[in-house]
Amino acid sequence: MGFTADRVISRDQAGHRGGGRHSMSRMARELDLTPDQRVQFDSIMTNRRRQMHEQFKPFQAQMDSMERIGKTLSDSTHAQMMRVLEPGQQVKLEAMRARGRKDAAAKRARWNSGKDRANHKP
Repeated sequence: MGFTADRVISRDQAGHRGGGRHSMSRMARELDLTPDQRVQFDSIMTNRRRQMHEQFKPFQAQMDSMERIGKTLSDSTHAQMMRVLEPGQQVKLEAMRARGRKDAAAKRARWNSGKDRANHKP
């Protein structure tokens, strides 16, 4: 369930391949949407995101639990990887992990705040 929720949530966020702003821009370009049509499409997608958010609300406790389990697994995997790497590589991996966590936190904040990227014009 957590994996599915993550896929549904993240596919509408920037940086997710095939989702979010990039996907809408590509669709608008390929369909040659007028500015008015683009506004209407953005409104439709905003509504979809709100509906999906409402659908997953009842599962929030389970999703939070699965997130904690995922973090435990991630921490364990990270520790194992660190033991294999040389000091310079460890620094790089730590930086990569920090960037990933920062990006994930920003995505969660956008989702939890209910802000829709569709309201932001590219």
